[in-house]
Amino acid sequence: MSFALPASELAPRLLGAILTVRGASGRITETEAYAPDDPASHSFPGPTARNAAMFGPAGHAYVYRSYGIHWCLNVVGLPGHAVLIRALEPLSGLEAMRARRGPDRPLCLGPGMLAQAMGITEADNHRPFGPPDFALALDPPRKWLSGPRIGITKAADWPHRFGLIGARHSRRF
Repeated sequence: MSFALPASELAPRLLGAILTVRGASGRITETEAYAPDDPASHSFPGPTARNAAMFGPAGHAYVYRSYGIHWCLNVVGLPGHAVLIRALEPLSGLEAMRARRGPDRPLCLGPGMLAQAMGITEADNHRPFGPPDFALALDPPRKWLSGPRIGITKAADWPHRFGLIGARHSRRF
């Protein structure tokens, strides 16, 4: 599959994909789409040093710090389009995930938790997705829901949050 798609098309296609980062993996259960015409998108003001990865090649990572605290992982689509990976169902490397997050904390139920559990940092910004240690293995399409985005103030009501139907490892719609 080509990643060179508008974010609103790429986001549901990433649901069910297996993300593998440095030996840990999980099934993507929730995503959010961001595009250049979206006032909540980092690409809305145009290219900057911070959002340069969003205007780079499709199929690369855009990693940014949210609120100065959490790293967040996005998959770049068309120029200025990116899909935030919001949640994963952990599949392998759980010991490493727990070591990074803490033994009694949720692992991948939010973009900041997910990045911490998977060991994603600013060093992954601009990185192409590919085997073996930073990969996206796409699955056949699955049934999904869309709804308003969460954790933002601008255009929060846009139905650009996508989730797998029946997934236990995502926020409720």
